[in-house]
This record gives sequence, C-alpha cells and structure tokens, in this order.
Amino acid sequence: MEGLRTYGGHYTELGRRFAAWLGLHSTDATAVLEIAAAEERGTPLSPARLSERIPLSTGATTALLNRLEAAGHVTRTREHSDRRVVTLRAGSHVQERADEFFGPLGHRLDAAMAHYPPELLERFASFVADLNATMDAHLAEQPTGQPAGTAGSKAAERGRNR
Repeated sequence: MEGLRTYGGHYTELGRRFAAWLGLHSTDATAVLEIAAAEERGTPLSPARLSERIPLSTGATTALLNRLEAAGHVTRTREHSDRRVVTLRAGSHVQERADEFFGPLGHRLDAAMAHYPPELLERFASFVADLNATMDAHLAEQPTGQPAGTAGSKAAERGRNR
C-alpha cells in the first residue's frame, strides 16, 4: 500500500507540473486531461459527469469550462438527439501537448512493464481494480462535509446562529 501511496504522490506531482507547463491551474489541467481521456475511450463527458470526476460543484464546473473554452482548450457541443445534453470535447492541440509532455514517461513505463509477463500484469490490473472498487464503495458511504465538532463546522454553526 505504501508503494501505491507513493505512486499516487508522483502522479499528483506530475499533474501539477503538467498544469504549470500549460500555464493552467491544476484543476483546469485535470479537467482538460479528463475530457481528453474520456474522448479517447469513446465516452465523452458531459459537464455534470466532469464535475463528478474532478469533483467540483456545478457552478464551479461552469466557471472552469468558461475559462477553458475561452482559451480554446475545450468546446461544448450538442451532439445528442436531446439538444439539452452538452458534450465536452478537448481542443485539437490538447492531445498533442499531452503527448509531448507525457510521451517520454509513457515510453519509460512501457519499458518497465515489458519485464513482466502479460498474465502477471493482468492480475495486477485486476488487483488495482479491486482496490479502486473498494475505495469507491467506502467513499460513497462517507459524508462529504466536515465531521461534527471540527473548527469549520463550529464556525458554520456560529454563522447560522447569528
């Protein structure tokens, strides 16, 4: 588990550096990557689904998408028969920039994994999927606010009592 935590820290740092390299806030860069990855999988995101993935409120997601659209990083289209459904698409340059930034790492990871037999990698992928399903279930059961008795909840309570 410690190794996975370390990997998670490296992944977070890489995301921060990618954001700085693009000149974006880390949340904006994460959103751009989520949109591009969903497109690559053939399952483009809606704004609501993006807000779940990164996680932001709908209002914050709208502000983020306004910024990204104004900068040409994303477009909002109406491709569905229900014209109310908005589909998010990454700008044409996004995949090129991501490939430029992450390509060298991809080659290194491919080389590192080439030392392992495919069946072991499949078992590891299954193990990681089980860990993620367990974490998803646990997170779904947890409240999203601060626990009672914390400084933030006490300040909110004082504000309500005024």
